[in-house]
Amino acid sequence: MKTAKLSDMVKGWFIGDFSPSIVRAESAEAAVKSYNKGDYEKKHYHKIAVEITVIAKGKASMNGAEYGTGDIILIEPGEAADFECHEDGTLTMVVKMPSLADDKYEAL
Repeated sequence: MKTAKLSDMVKGWFIGDFSPSIVRAESAEAAVKSYNKGDYEKKHYHKIAVEITVIAKGKASMNGAEYGTGDIILIEPGEAADFECHEDGTLTMVVKMPSLADDKYEAL
């Protein structure tokens, strides 16, 4: 059995083709991310990867649309999205497939 601490991972990412990770994988990345009200991630897109965000707890918006606990958002390659947290303690689970280090582009 192998163990790790989420607090030792970078921005909640614990599976993927990077270090540190609990599993090194080229096929996918996974993260658990915690946010506070007002936290914001700039609009970006991936040319190759699909990104899936689950709002596990709390409220947030992406591209102006509001989401809450239990919502699942699929972002296709080439589709840009931002993220704004509306509630302290918001928790997301994010999966990105495949795991590519150079596949994140800032959208204008």
